Amino acid sequence: MKRRDFFRRTLPLTMPVVLPSLVHGMSFRAWADSPSLRAAARGLGEGRVVVLIQLNGGNDGLNTVIPLGHYDAYHAARANIAIPENKILHLKGFDQTGLNPAMPEMQWLFETGKLAIIQGVSYPQPNFSHFRATDIWLTGADAGQILPTGWAGRYLDERYPQFPRNYPNPDMPDPLAIQVGSLVSPALQGPGLTMGMAISNPNSFYDLINDKSEPVPDSRAGDQLAYIREMAVKTDQYAGVIKAAAQKVTKQSDCYPAPGKNPLADQLKIVARLVAGGLRTQFYLVSIGGFDTHARQVEPGDPTTGAHARLLAKLSEAINAFQDDLSLLQVSDRVMGMTFSEFGRRIQSNASGGTDHGAAAPVFVFGEKVQGGVIGQNPGWPDKLTVNDNIAMQYDFRSVYNTLLEKWFLSDETIAETALLKKYPSLALIRQGA
Repeated sequence: MKRRDFFRRTLPLTMPVVLPSLVHGMSFRAWADSPSLRAAARGLGEGRVVVLIQLNGGNDGLNTVIPLGHYDAYHAARANIAIPENKILHLKGFDQTGLNPAMPEMQWLFETGKLAIIQGVSYPQPNFSHFRATDIWLTGADAGQILPTGWAGRYLDERYPQFPRNYPNPDMPDPLAIQVGSLVSPALQGPGLTMGMAISNPNSFYDLINDKSEPVPDSRAGDQLAYIREMAVKTDQYAGVIKAAAQKVTKQSDCYPAPGKNPLADQLKIVARLVAGGLRTQFYLVSIGGFDTHARQVEPGDPTTGAHARLLAKLSEAINAFQDDLSLLQVSDRVMGMTFSEFGRRIQSNASGGTDHGAAAPVFVFGEKVQGGVIGQNPGWPDKLTVNDNIAMQYDFRSVYNTLLEKWFLSDETIAETALLKKYPSLALIRQGA
């Protein structure tokens, strides 16, 4: 077996440091359409970052962003899990919509203009399988379409042609995309290979930058594992730049909880450090699981507590700490974040105190340059509900992607259309002048 093939086949299974994975506003064009100005816009966009936060399992949007405007109908549809009206967090300027009481930090971000809520995000003919629905969101496919590439991977392939040949180079010395917490997402899969890299877990990141390694067994197998780890670090062309970037940052926000208390916060802390350290990486992906709340979504007798509330609290705490950190590190104007989940939940709750797989759900977009507010209307539903009724789609998730590509990265419209396989409208998510 060739050495290159050996490393490709073994390292993702054994190596816990950074390594390539084999797992599969107003538009600038409206201002001026000259090639030189488009090129200048792309240059400005190169310094910008998108952070994607995946909520694995299918988040219950109705208990996250609550339709205060028709609270009685909401309560009637899910009396056993409905958040009490007097506990819902109100949103300044949008008195018909509120947040779960577990999310006070997100309420504060909204009030300071750093959070946008997009109602009813989905796609035509939604799929209710975790695996297939996740694949659709990550690849940008239609419901009946199977794609071997990811939406961000296609964009990066257009933006950085012939990668990885002749990369890194002076124009792009850094990884194009980084995922923290697992193998590289299918969202980053390009036409030929992945366009991103993975940091398998926060511990491996700190081992890398502190020149530490996880202990290995005192055996021949342990010696071989140690050798593989050593060679992976030596041969990985991006490990050095990641380490150098991380070591530039010595102080981060005190808003982060203690390590291990909030895995999402741990991941975002790494992202903030790498952004502030100077990496020009465009995409970061992080995730938090547990949102498949079929049963005991709330604690009996107190719907403000329970599994879902704990998850939303971690999400809110992590995003707030991340934003505070970006401000402290003076890079908050470069970062835009977005949450997504493979689907929402049904309108009606079930008899197990939970919710079943549904369709549309809200998406959060956050950052210093976001156009804060609520996009769309509170979801509505028929008077005579059935267990199969779903929240209707208001916005296609690919419109959110298109907005990030065209209005945040200032990508040429043709590149965005190629990445998303067709043209989608942009949303008013980016503050005018940003």
